[in-house]
Amino acid sequence: MEQTAKAKKLWKKILLAAVAVVLLLLAAVFALWHNEIFSMASMTQIRERDDAHQDGAVYRMEVKGGFYLDEFVAQGGAKSDKELIDFITGKITKGLVKMTISESEIACSSFTAAAEDGSRLFARNYDFSKTNTCIVRTQANEGRHASISTVDLQFLGLDVEKDVEGLANRITCLAVPYIPLDGINDAGVACGIYMTYQGGDSVPTDQNTDRPDLTSTTLLRLILDYADDLEEAVEIASSYDLHDSAKTSYHYMVADASGRSAILEWVGETNQTDTDGTKRELVVTYNDADSHIGQAEAASDVQWITNFILQPGYYSADGEKKGYDRYLRIGEELARTGGVVADEKAAMDILSIVGRRSWDNDDGNGCTVHSVVYNLTDQSALWIPNEHYGEEGATFRFDLSR
Repeated sequence: MEQTAKAKKLWKKILLAAVAVVLLLLAAVFALWHNEIFSMASMTQIRERDDAHQDGAVYRMEVKGGFYLDEFVAQGGAKSDKELIDFITGKITKGLVKMTISESEIACSSFTAAAEDGSRLFARNYDFSKTNTCIVRTQANEGRHASISTVDLQFLGLDVEKDVEGLANRITCLAVPYIPLDGINDAGVACGIYMTYQGGDSVPTDQNTDRPDLTSTTLLRLILDYADDLEEAVEIASSYDLHDSAKTSYHYMVADASGRSAILEWVGETNQTDTDGTKRELVVTYNDADSHIGQAEAASDVQWITNFILQPGYYSADGEKKGYDRYLRIGEELARTGGVVADEKAAMDILSIVGRRSWDNDDGNGCTVHSVVYNLTDQSALWIPNEHYGEEGATFRFDLSR
């Protein structure tokens, strides 16, 4: 009996020691990953996939903490997708999950407008192919803004034919703050990224000076986090060497609640010879100083953008301007009312006109993955997936004030 009692005491001590070790490990994991754990736990599916309509699933995530962005800036950014992935893997996923950034050919449309109540709007179509999407909300931190942005999860290598399931996939999604396609911050600054097909075969911009470095989507992220207004957004873009991601070329449109906006383009020679991305320089075209672009632009206080370089003389007489037909149509719609629309829904109606199901497709993109109208005045978003305009259960509103 005495030996049995001693054995029980021994096993009890072993069990307590094991429990203590487990608790210590859990405490260590929580201390290391508490922000990431909260972020992963917040990821919820808000709309199911519909393969017959080329709809991927739609998710939302509340990102906890600063996701190491200040450290990313302090190290001088990244000059390639590989450097970005190495940083994300080391900091966010702690090296546990291998990640990639996929190539893409996106054909998008965007414009600014004023609502009848005086609100300033930024509207955007994202044209691509079926994919899973995530609406990402980040927190305000010291010196940084809260934001809402849209992310294509295909860029992280996630299977477009499956829902996002399993721990490994959710860990991968912790990288979403670094790959926004469009977004708005709580200062009323909005930005979007659009492909330009430069150099005849979409040669990426690849500047190499003594400035720090950014890839395409990380430039947008810095604007959302650090820009108080349009001028600060332009200053951020001017302060870095741009290295376009995914072996393609892009330009941007950015706007703030004052009604001012700008298109940011990195331009070298003409379309026929602009094949050296290292020789490109940033050209900023403001909405109130764009008469050199054309008569329609000179007559308007708003801006619009698709998938070609706006600068005069960039293309030869027979040079192809991707999305030029969409550009003309958006300009026509805005000109009807002098750049003023009734409200966010009216802006969404213009996006629907140039959606892929209502427009003669001139590229390989099969659908408009999402349409969004950001209200820069009240820092909110009207968001619709895959051309389900006006459909019940397919209209989402997100508000940074809540």
